Amino acid sequence: MKLHRFQSPHAGRARLPPRREALVHVVLGTVWISGVGWLVFHYFLRQASEFGELPHPLETWWLRLHGAAAFATLWLLGMLWVIHLVPGWRARRRSSGIVLAGMLALLSVSGYLLYYAGGDDARAAIALVHWVVGAALPLFLLPHVLRGRQPRSQGNARTTRRR
Repeated sequence: MKLHRFQSPHAGRARLPPRREALVHVVLGTVWISGVGWLVFHYFLRQASEFGELPHPLETWWLRLHGAAAFATLWLLGMLWVIHLVPGWRARRRSSGIVLAGMLALLSVSGYLLYYAGGDDARAAIALVHWVVGAALPLFLLPHVLRGRQPRSQGNARTTRRR
């Protein structure tokens, strides 16, 4: 098989190479843990003072880590588009991937809007969507990963050929 100059040796396969899969897990794990960490510190670990409740000192650091990991996630989605989403689409292995791609797109848009949307009511609604979708992401990612590790059946192998 002759490769195009910019084509990955894994082109045509939706399965990620082990290093890239590990990178995906580290980046998505970091963005998820930092988001949940911020929620816990923001809502459950506030500190009482003589002036009322104050934010926990580590709350800001959770948010900073979450922002950095979110930026890395956007870069990761660009990489996944080329080496995972397009080959998966062509191989007709789409169901859980479409759900995950939609969730990640919603998280990207809602995260952007959390910074730039005006009005407290809009921001509260956007934040709720962001938190619920973000917290639920592992529930959809784990079956996707496990399904991708299953061996392909013979009846399904013919769908991986290019048309």
